[in-house]
Amino acid sequence: MTIEQFFQDGRDSLSRVVVGNEEAVDALLAALVLEAHVLIEGPPGTAKTLLARSLARAAGLDVTRIQFTPDLMPADLTGTMVFRPATGTFELQRGPVFASVVIADEINRTPPKTQAALLEAMEEGSVTIEGQTLPLPRPFVVCATENPIEFEGTYPLPEAQLDRFLFKVLVAYPGAEAEREIVRRHQGGFRTRDLEAIEIPTILLPGALEELRREAGAVEVSKDVLAYAVALVQRLREHDEVSFGPSPRGSVGLVLAARVTAAARGAAFVTPDDVQELAPATLRHRIVLSADAELSGRTADDVIAGAIAAVPVPR
Repeated sequence: MTIEQFFQDGRDSLSRVVVGNEEAVDALLAALVLEAHVLIEGPPGTAKTLLARSLARAAGLDVTRIQFTPDLMPADLTGTMVFRPATGTFELQRGPVFASVVIADEINRTPPKTQAALLEAMEEGSVTIEGQTLPLPRPFVVCATENPIEFEGTYPLPEAQLDRFLFKVLVAYPGAEAEREIVRRHQGGFRTRDLEAIEIPTILLPGALEELRREAGAVEVSKDVLAYAVALVQRLREHDEVSFGPSPRGSVGLVLAARVTAAARGAAFVTPDDVQELAPATLRHRIVLSADAELSGRTADDVIAGAIAAVPVPR
């Protein structure tokens, strides 16, 4: 299987469940290839969780869903040692983070201590319980959701944790045509809580992800295109409206994502268009705007668009 075929099969499979949201679908497929993490932001009811559940089902991976709340403790996430009176010994009770796809619903509703436990899992691919470091399954992908509307009872994600997400995808309300299709499906008996009743074709064979990663790694990135990606990130760091710009992890993520995107369209090399296409999703969450920029109503996407327009494109 090629990455191009994987993306086509993935789009076809997920379209049986999710209407529209093409950018989010492609981001999740790319994240799965790269074993990276995705933050999905959008209003309630826009299929954020459903999209992640459908991806895991199509990929044949085990999935857990964690509803983040203010009283969620690190042990609720990672697990703990449980005493068994019958044997007089302690036994490890693994938490829901031990899955290939972890859906962290409303991730910004849990306090920093629990977010720190998830941060270790995202960065290291392991968790520490009672001083014992335990590896997590491979692949390990966190699909986190957050609601941008409500602020009461939320804890803003620290920049260090945001930087661990390869993509931040913005999901909006559907257009009229897409919403008519959603309503029509529900009128026909579709229920989001019963995915087992929906035929979702499998898009991955065992061991296929390693092959897909090798294919993405073989996509050529010329010196000029690599320099262009770095120049975009440098421009954002120096921007007057940016207090803190993307880290080098942002540059690395941008090039890696562009390679997968190029492979998904059957190309053997990355173009500046690939870099421009992936720049918003890869960099918007790595930017802290200045106070003046926020007061004037500017967004991270506005600043990124300005950087793309200002940085010369290699020929």
